Amino acid sequence: MKKPFIIITLIVIADQILKIWVKLNMRLGQTINLIGEGINLYFIENNGMAFGFQFAGDAGKLILTFFRILAVVVVLWLMFKIAKKPNHNKGLMWCLSLIVAGALGNIIDSVFYGVLFSESTNVNPAVFLPEGGGYAPLFHGKVVDMFYCPIIRTHWPTWVPGIGGERLEFFRPIFNIADSAITIGVFWLIFGYKRFFHTEDDTNDVNPDHNDIDSDQKHIDSDYNKKQNITINY
Repeated sequence: MKKPFIIITLIVIADQILKIWVKLNMRLGQTINLIGEGINLYFIENNGMAFGFQFAGDAGKLILTFFRILAVVVVLWLMFKIAKKPNHNKGLMWCLSLIVAGALGNIIDSVFYGVLFSESTNVNPAVFLPEGGGYAPLFHGKVVDMFYCPIIRTHWPTWVPGIGGERLEFFRPIFNIADSAITIGVFWLIFGYKRFFHTEDDTNDVNPDHNDIDSDQKHIDSDYNKKQNITINY
């Protein structure tokens, strides 16, 4: 369980360092080009799910935050159970570590940022521990997103009805390190499912004729023994 804990810790620290830097140094909506126009820091905040999506206002935010906390507790419990097995799958543990780290990173924003920071605006960056208090009560903080990586930036052909000539951008969601960790962990878990959760029955299914061969061999041995007994008795 040592390596998964290190993975979780490093991802959460990296996620929070970048978020705090963005909060204290960037204005809301400000853009910094990192590599051309393809990889950018674009500061936004959201109340909801990953990649800037919203979820049912304040009530939805509380539901999502408590769901994340519950999910982290359940996955950590599962990881401790898996770690106790002598030959547990390390790949599965890494997947779960990424998911837990990402969830924790966004939980910190939702739970504490409203208390720790002033409101971010398009005029001034936020202030840490402002004299008048934070911009929201506990559990009502906003999640900081900053990575904006449009893969395609072009315009629709003029002959396309209704939208011809309008700007076309592919992959517009804005995300953070925590979102990336969750996404990688989930996709890794999906594509590695058979390898992570294979059983002895699955192994037997790979060679379905194996049991039939053993059965035939037993019949041959039985017939041979009968012939030997007949010869001796005679």
